[in-house]
Amino acid sequence: MRHRRRGRQLSRTRSHKQATLRNMATSLFRHERIRTTEAKAKELRPFAERLITMSRRGDLSSRRRVSRHVADREVLTKLFEEIGPRYRDRQGGYTRILKLGARRGDGAELAVIELVDGES
Repeated sequence: MRHRRRGRQLSRTRSHKQATLRNMATSLFRHERIRTTEAKAKELRPFAERLITMSRRGDLSSRRRVSRHVADREVLTKLFEEIGPRYRDRQGGYTRILKLGARRGDGAELAVIELVDGES
């Protein structure tokens, strides 16, 4: 039974799921928009939004905490110098999920997850 178990398993072990989320978050911050399955996008959203919230602070402690999840130094710099300040006045909701329909090969529901504009 899965009582009090949050999130989706995504048919992975815990370590594989964490690696998947870290890689997807890095790609999201690099390209600001990625195409994936709907389940992965819904699982990525809170993970990525927590990282953006930490990057808004911009201090050394936040940078070290985020660097545990984002290994690419260029992406980490972009997150703290561009993406974090862009959402300085926003309370949350930094990402948007757009549903695309079923994938032709296996029928998996596809979605695009992207960063929203920071001005609103």
